[in-house]
Amino acid sequence: MHRTETRHVSVQAHRDKVRALLAPLRTEGRVERLPLLEALGRGLAADILAPLDLPPFANSQMDGFAVRSADVPDGGRELRVVAPVPAGAAPAELAAGTAAPIMTGAMMPAGADAVVPIEQAVPDSFPVPGEPTTVHLPATAAGTFVRDAGSDIRSGEPALGAGTFLGPGQLGLLAAMGYTEVPVHPSLRVLLVTTGDEVVEPGNPLGPGKIFDSNGTLLESSMRQAGLQVTRTGVSTDQPDELAALLRRHAPAVDLIITTGGVSKGAYEVVRQAMAGHDVEFGAVAMQPGGPQGIGSFDGVPVLGFPGNPVSCLVSFEMFLRPVLTELFGAPAPRPAVRARLAEPLTSPAGKHQVRRGTLAPDGTVRLEGGAGSHLVHALARSNALVHVPEGTAALAAGDEVEVWIL
Repeated sequence: MHRTETRHVSVQAHRDKVRALLAPLRTEGRVERLPLLEALGRGLAADILAPLDLPPFANSQMDGFAVRSADVPDGGRELRVVAPVPAGAAPAELAAGTAAPIMTGAMMPAGADAVVPIEQAVPDSFPVPGEPTTVHLPATAAGTFVRDAGSDIRSGEPALGAGTFLGPGQLGLLAAMGYTEVPVHPSLRVLLVTTGDEVVEPGNPLGPGKIFDSNGTLLESSMRQAGLQVTRTGVSTDQPDELAALLRRHAPAVDLIITTGGVSKGAYEVVRQAMAGHDVEFGAVAMQPGGPQGIGSFDGVPVLGFPGNPVSCLVSFEMFLRPVLTELFGAPAPRPAVRARLAEPLTSPAGKHQVRRGTLAPDGTVRLEGGAGSHLVHALARSNALVHVPEGTAALAAGDEVEVWIL
């Protein structure tokens, strides 16, 4: 039988339960090797070491002249110009008393230890090829405008750690080191079931007492944006046997089951009823909105039961599933968290962690959108941030600082 908790657990305690539930999905055998571009948005599944120095050779940071710094004393000196060094070439050793025109990124000649930018040369242009000439260069210190081999990363050093989110910068580094593919955590397969006899799929007639289903679209889009593979069954009725049969039919093909609605203490809580005989716990988290939560397993598949109100289910996803996915699998990228000043006062239940919707402005203030109600989808659509009021805080004044997650 399922279990019911009577006390409110903290947000962190419930997130820890979600992490423990999903942790077995992170196993060594569940690793894919993908071409770099196909790995965009995934989490790295193994540590990556640099197989070579970056840069692999000392090169010029500027268009200019490669010189031996000892050849250019205070006051500068006239040097004989030798063959230029284009990018991609392997130059000859630089003889004493000479300067080699060099392009940005070109390999430094042996013997050269500095680059004088073209703008500091007299004349301030490269000579015509084939014509013997000299150039007057100012004094320069060894290492000036030279990128040393390994100055970015040295061969054998850790380049990226397991669990790193793979964005363009990380993939660019892998390409620079010569990698063509990378080990990543596979995208989890999720079954999404919305419940309720009162809920109608958009596009169907809206009868008396009925509402269109927004939860399915809200959660599916959130989960797809987070890199999950989503199977959506449509709206399930409030018949426990039908819901149980639906879950049993899909469970073998998925890694995780997400339900919305039917987890409170009312008379028609279909998810609670369908989970009878399974190891699923229903209880209350000290959070507003999104207090009622279900967690456990159905036929051996992890289950998370989110509340049925639209904002509640979205906040549940953002507070529990999304951060745990980031921690365990490296993807999706974590929500940026910043400090902002409230544009207006607010009140909050002192014993709950309140999550309000808001709009973060360029001046660092955040304006609340709508009230605390869990049905305010329009307010959610106007928001670009989640505003956190921690448990134990009953009121905040305009100008007080709060933590804000950027959506």
